Amino acid sequence: MRLSRNRIRAHVKHDLPITFSDERISAHGGLELFRRYLVAIRLPGQLRQALGDGGDYGAVRLVLAVVGLLCAGGRRLAHLAVLSRDPVFLRFAGLHRLPAVRTVARWMAGASQTVVEAVASLVRDVAHDAIEKLQLSRLTLDADGTVLRVCGAAEGAERGFSPHHPKDRSYYPLTAHLAQTGHLLRVWNRPGNVHDSHNAEGFLRTVLQDLRARFGRRPWLEVRLDGAFFHPEILRFLDGEALDYAVKVPLWKWLGLRERIAARPGWTPVDATVSGFEVTLPIPQWDRVQRVVVYRKRVFHETARNFQLDLFTPDDGHYEYSAVATNLSLGVAALWHFMAGRGGHEKTLGELKQQLAFDAIPSHDLQANALWQQLSVLTHNLVRSFQLFLGAPARPRSRKRTFLFVFRSLQTLRFTLLDQPARIVRPAGRAELRFAVSPLTRRRIEDAARRLQRAA
Repeated sequence: MRLSRNRIRAHVKHDLPITFSDERISAHGGLELFRRYLVAIRLPGQLRQALGDGGDYGAVRLVLAVVGLLCAGGRRLAHLAVLSRDPVFLRFAGLHRLPAVRTVARWMAGASQTVVEAVASLVRDVAHDAIEKLQLSRLTLDADGTVLRVCGAAEGAERGFSPHHPKDRSYYPLTAHLAQTGHLLRVWNRPGNVHDSHNAEGFLRTVLQDLRARFGRRPWLEVRLDGAFFHPEILRFLDGEALDYAVKVPLWKWLGLRERIAARPGWTPVDATVSGFEVTLPIPQWDRVQRVVVYRKRVFHETARNFQLDLFTPDDGHYEYSAVATNLSLGVAALWHFMAGRGGHEKTLGELKQQLAFDAIPSHDLQANALWQQLSVLTHNLVRSFQLFLGAPARPRSRKRTFLFVFRSLQTLRFTLLDQPARIVRPAGRAELRFAVSPLTRRRIEDAARRLQRAA
């Protein structure tokens, strides 16, 4: 049936007057569902056991307030003031009134390294719980650093590698990423003037020990690393732990790869633009012999990353060259796609920075900034597990060995579930949360509520 224009179009003839009231209205009604999930997995109890609950507000409620702030889209502690009258947010944090910004800042600055490690343990446990629930038989780990630029002075920040702001000081945290689910297993904050591989062996050893302490040797482990981790100590560690690995190889002159590329008569095609070949590369400086697969990718512009003029005539086109050291039995094409799966880690880091304020520097204090990073990552892991709980659809298996499920970005999750208008009312003397949403959103909320009720 065709609707008339009068039933479709509205005429706006004047501005509505603006008034204010004390009604218990929330712009983040979906946080109630997220709160129920945190109760179902007993997170408040774990926080209380790990951090204690002393003080007027208590560490548990302060952590929940920061987690709720990040879920709601806040990027600064000062944004807590915007949520001070939101009844659903107050209920999420377990408070009648929110603490002042200075209160939260002082608590974070006064946090000891023990508190930071306790939150890091919760980050790890949320990821491990997801592994156990999904019964994953293979775990693909990606490790990489990311630059967090500091505007002004901050304890522990140093001038390092920041491509767009080379003179600014920064942090350079190292992260371990689980490719199958997008959880982060560990985050370690470092000053910005260290190399990617700085103490990477100890970092990877800790991640590996945590996994084996929880699961034994049941899930098969494989590691993908960037070229900055191509180091003899890291390679010896991977060999000693009997891990499958693939590590990008810098095309250093002393390795002799450029000469082998120049002398190579034929290449194995991977796709329309990529080809490669396999070589057994002796590295006498490191007293090892390494299987290396070399790739070239045809590009249609000159690039500083290729060695075109040194190797071929310009008529052959322009290529970008790369190499991968591995002990995997994958062929040339399969190994290329496997290494391409590292892009999932970059996507997760982008999500952390854009949606969870991982790159925000809330304080001049080193411990406060380290704790903020851990809380940001904890929120990310909880949101990922929440989506798995709600039934995230499975993705087709891929040679990239990346996400097994279709995850929504936190921005999308806010728009579709978390940031929904609701009001706390008492129609029969008992409080209830009343949503005013579209039919599609209503079905989503009802489905989530049923799943949470079954888990209770």
